[in-house]
Amino acid sequence: MGGEDARLRAVVSLAQAMAATHTPRESWRAAAHGAREALGGNFAALSVWERDLGRLRVLVNDGERAAGEEEFPEDETYPVHQFPEITEFLHERWAGGGEPNAWVETAVEPPGGEAGYCHERVTALRRRGRGCCVVAPIVLHGRAWGELYVARPVAMAVFDAADADFATVLASVAAAGIAQTERLEEVRRLAFTDPLTGLANRRAVDMRLDEAVERHRIEGAVVSLVVCDLNGLKRVNDTRGHAVGDRLLERFGSVLSLCGAMLPGALAARLGGDEFCLLSVGPSADEVVAVGEQLCLRAGELELGEGVACGVASTGDPIGEVRSARRLFRLADAAQYRAKAARAVKPVVAGRDGGVLRLADTPPPAPHDRRRFRGRG
Repeated sequence: MGGEDARLRAVVSLAQAMAATHTPRESWRAAAHGAREALGGNFAALSVWERDLGRLRVLVNDGERAAGEEEFPEDETYPVHQFPEITEFLHERWAGGGEPNAWVETAVEPPGGEAGYCHERVTALRRRGRGCCVVAPIVLHGRAWGELYVARPVAMAVFDAADADFATVLASVAAAGIAQTERLEEVRRLAFTDPLTGLANRRAVDMRLDEAVERHRIEGAVVSLVVCDLNGLKRVNDTRGHAVGDRLLERFGSVLSLCGAMLPGALAARLGGDEFCLLSVGPSADEVVAVGEQLCLRAGELELGEGVACGVASTGDPIGEVRSARRLFRLADAAQYRAKAARAVKPVVAGRDGGVLRLADTPPPAPHDRRRFRGRG
């Protein structure tokens, strides 16, 4: 009875740990760690089945890792065909309506080659000094998703059938937690992504810019903002239809993403309508301006549209003290306003164009201008 109570407590503890996670990595770690502790193992791993590549990719390694094993490996993968028992489960037993039951394997080769014996798995156990493992399939949304793997060292008792049954239950709890985290990630993605271009949206920019300005205030990090206005979108919509206009927005979004990749960690976003931006933290003002020039050049080469008006504001330039995200946004917006008015083919840069600071502080009345520094003052 005591053993059953302990296992029930372990299941509840795993469920609570999974429910408390907020990111995929946190949920992977919680699943592996909780299963390892519940089963009395010294190592656990969670892997996902990448159907298109025919392989298992390790997401997390928890516990006593062997040489070469990382907590969150970038490229630890195993071809599924090397593991007959997985192939049988994924392609035969599960497809035929079987249950996702766990199984046990040991580092000792069974005499005569027992059914289910997997040479690759046994070799891996021996190589890493492990005596046995229990493997539990993870099933998500009715499909085989991956596996939960828990191992014990040679000196410990070998897992038995009861452990395998318990691992099946733990894998089910882990699957529910992973599904919840995936749903939360999808909600976050929808909340912070522009649906047309796939870029970040204004909400994402506002959050990241507030954090960036705080880093600038505390650490002195260079924060730069490139604000762009895509020229000619209205003409394209009026003469060729909104579907073609959407295609122009998508193509420019791709150009913006490409240029943003030249600045490590930069955020490429669509603010709304024909307005876009790049947010950079770290690279110098000169590097950001150079990328802005590339952006203008590539935008001018698009088949549709009439190029882009681009304004840059960076704390690496003489723009005065920047204590708020609003101030930097207003400066970049004013620089973009001047670029549009002058039909400039290169970025206008706050602090390098004498009129931008003045314009940002005292914007002219423009009753017919749809932008009017929309509340960014």
